[in-house]
Amino acid sequence: MAFNKNKLKGTGVAIVTPFHKDGSIDFRSLGKVVEHIIKGGCEYIVALGTTGETPTLTKDEKTAVLSFIVQTVDERAPVIAGVGGNNTQEVVNCLKGYDFDGVTAILSVSPYYNKPNQRGIYQHYKAISEASPLPIILYNVPGRTNSNISADTTLKLASDFKNIVAIKEASGNMEQIMKIIKHKPKDFLVISGDDMLTLPIIACGGDGVISVVANAFPKDFSEMVRQAIAGHIGTAQKLHYKLTDITEQLFADGNPAGVKAFLELMKICNANVRLPLVKVNSKVQKRIIELFSDY
Repeated sequence: MAFNKNKLKGTGVAIVTPFHKDGSIDFRSLGKVVEHIIKGGCEYIVALGTTGETPTLTKDEKTAVLSFIVQTVDERAPVIAGVGGNNTQEVVNCLKGYDFDGVTAILSVSPYYNKPNQRGIYQHYKAISEASPLPIILYNVPGRTNSNISADTTLKLASDFKNIVAIKEASGNMEQIMKIIKHKPKDFLVISGDDMLTLPIIACGGDGVISVVANAFPKDFSEMVRQAIAGHIGTAQKLHYKLTDITEQLFADGNPAGVKAFLELMKICNANVRLPLVKVNSKVQKRIIELFSDY
């Protein structure tokens, strides 16, 4: 059966992983975050991403988190699983050994730290494509990987591998993003990886977002995305600017510390993060409290 690309249109949420004060996973609060996101009208949930602090989770914790999210969502929305790394063979092994029951697609970040050239990035994703039982969303985030997937490489991957169905583009390079949108295969999706640039990317022909801010403000942000996709740019602009100051503070002192500070004020989960991350500083916390009070 052909993959229904519409499942990945709109607002996906890179869901946080709540922690107790002792650092253990707070599954009760994770359930509350899932319900908040679904009630807010978001189209899908992305588990085990950067915002979920996945680098600090053990293998068993990753399995438990993904399983819990799939069970809690209970087919009310698609669930995407983050499966990536800078060791291609390890990613391939993970794909072959993982239980993806209830998972719609995988999100796979471009290799970080070892800085592969474009040929290396292409071969990395070729190996993932050949191993993956599910559709693949490329993830380009040069600010974290120190390596950019060029527009030409993205377009070649989109053309050469039918199960590479989308890219989460977080390069911030609108010229690059527009080139991908202009020349991509018809069914290939371009998804914003940057909350602040979501509206302009959709206005240029993008298909939605994988969002951080929608953890805390799913209703307004997902409605902004729907209005933008429908071409109602004026309505979308109002919602966009309603959230810009909040979005700025989410990243002012580290992600997901910012969004967890908002979620704590909402009494959905506490603001605990795992080292090497720490909570937001007092100046940012004060501003977050002000913005939350005004919202």
